[in-house]
Amino acid sequence: MQTSVPQKALSDTPKRKKWTRGDYVVLIVLTLTALLILLPFYNAVVISLETNRAYALHPVSLYPAEFSLKNYQYLIDKGQLGIGFQNTILITITGTVLSMAASVMMAYAFSRKFPGKKLIFLLMMFTMFFSGGMIPTYLQMKALKLIDSRWGIILFVGVSTYNIVILKSGFEQTPIDLEDAAKIDGANDLIIFFRVMLPLQGPLLATFTLFTAVAYWNEWFWSMLLINSSAKMTLQTVLRSIVAEASAAADVSTGEADLDVFSQGVKMAAVMMAMVPIMCFYPFLQKYFVKGVMVGSVKM
Repeated sequence: MQTSVPQKALSDTPKRKKWTRGDYVVLIVLTLTALLILLPFYNAVVISLETNRAYALHPVSLYPAEFSLKNYQYLIDKGQLGIGFQNTILITITGTVLSMAASVMMAYAFSRKFPGKKLIFLLMMFTMFFSGGMIPTYLQMKALKLIDSRWGIILFVGVSTYNIVILKSGFEQTPIDLEDAAKIDGANDLIIFFRVMLPLQGPLLATFTLFTAVAYWNEWFWSMLLINSSAKMTLQTVLRSIVAEASAAADVSTGEADLDVFSQGVKMAAVMMAMVPIMCFYPFLQKYFVKGVMVGSVKM
């Protein structure tokens, strides 16, 4: 028995969109952009795994002509790397938790009405365009006795006006009916904040948590200025000192057995060691990026 498919069912079947010239142009542009981003990164990986002789013969190659881990071994043997990782991880975790807690609470407060809200918000926005400068900031840190202290870095990077503004817009786009319904059920402000508002801002929280963690992880300038003792140096400052030492020396090798180590390879190995740990978190939060960045970007 032969059955026929209704014409309406056939018409409801989604049709594949035909590619236009504009789609092909966009594809080509995005592909070229991806290559411009990936090729230097891949070349850095290859250089970090090459010997001095292979790099001298072929500065740009698709694979290591002579595979070697001596550049990474050089970084590890110099010491201080473990201390740098330990301090950076401690600063990143502590700073991210405190920064996000402050940013989320301030954003939620600014999304509601209270006396003097506009004036305080404008003063906060003013800091996005004008800062006190490096010398006044350093003197203020000294007055607060935050020199040579990890708390100096944590507090300095901690508050981001940009994060507060975007999070505020996200809270403002949340339907007020949800808050009213929770109040009718007897919920107080804390319950509404933690059980109603925060779960709805999941994409925003995930996105800005990662952005904040990356900011702490990559911080080196103020770490270089504020931290004096080697026991409190962060990973970025440790790697910077090692790279500077390798660049200053005409040959970082100490004998025939270490001829594979060269300054450019040490630099690329330092880049990899600084980038790879924080990059491991991107795949787990990638699905939140587009939604998290777009939420709150319409209304200011």
